Amino acid sequence: MKTSEADLIRKLSGGASAPQPQSGVVLGIGDDAALFAPRRGYQTILTCDWFLEGTHFLRDKHPADSVGWKCLARAVSDVAAMGGEPRCFLLSLAIPGTYTGRWLNEFLGGLRRAARKFRCPLAGGDTTRRREIGINITAIGEVRSGWATLRSGARAGDIIFVSGRLGEAELGLRLLRSTDRVNKRFKKKDGVLKKDLYPEPRVALGQWLAKHRLASAMMDLSDGLSADLPRLCAASGVGARIEAAKIPAVRATAQRGAKPFNALNLALDGGDDYELLFTVRPRKARSLPRVFQGIPLTAIGRITSTRSLRLIQLSGREEPLRAGGWDPFRT
Repeated sequence: MKTSEADLIRKLSGGASAPQPQSGVVLGIGDDAALFAPRRGYQTILTCDWFLEGTHFLRDKHPADSVGWKCLARAVSDVAAMGGEPRCFLLSLAIPGTYTGRWLNEFLGGLRRAARKFRCPLAGGDTTRRREIGINITAIGEVRSGWATLRSGARAGDIIFVSGRLGEAELGLRLLRSTDRVNKRFKKKDGVLKKDLYPEPRVALGQWLAKHRLASAMMDLSDGLSADLPRLCAASGVGARIEAAKIPAVRATAQRGAKPFNALNLALDGGDDYELLFTVRPRKARSLPRVFQGIPLTAIGRITSTRSLRLIQLSGREEPLRAGGWDPFRT
């Protein structure tokens, strides 16, 4: 059965969460461009994110609905990292002609669930035909003027926090690679596999930290702690000293058939966790709960005035923090 571009657009416009008046989308799919009306007293957050077959997901391993969910979750996580609220998104989709049937329907199912969960409807985009699947999401968010939390606000003495448990998504990916088929029951029951397939950006936490002016600097953990912490420190012109014993690493009990792994290495270098990395002034740290809406908040170290990044190993030995997280240009 042949599918035209018009047929594909009809599927997209009917298969994703329809814009609601409160989303700010005045005009959605159907014209040359969408119309978005920002709210008075707010700043607009703009972010875009690639999601490419072979680089960010595996066509023969990742279910189509998880591809739909995750491509939006990744972009929304950038909005969360600034303390913002997602409002709508644009989708650019390139797929083979043979994938406009069942695969596309399942992809749109996952995308629709994510759009509803994050209250971030589809406003428009573009489609084309391509041998490999390529997805680009542009997310639009908003934050109250003056409330955006940047990477550049950390100061010496600030306490470094992370949300959640690190390394779970990387372990989930390893499990996925070693599994022939991923059934729905396994996806729902296995926590680490779910972290890779259906990550949940910490939107509510980011907004709460921004509203209460608790985070001095913040970003999301998409490429691994060892890769993302240096970026926050570089933006702030500071260094950091973190303790391996305090990092909330994936538990050994989560192994479930995977090859033996080093939990600390996964926590430091594993990507796709989409947790928040943030710093807090010492006097404000006591205002932080240990758990926010079921998500643990863990202090792992301090910001330093020297621009070096140091890791205190479990043995007590201090050494430079090696940047071993995700880098698409690393050979």
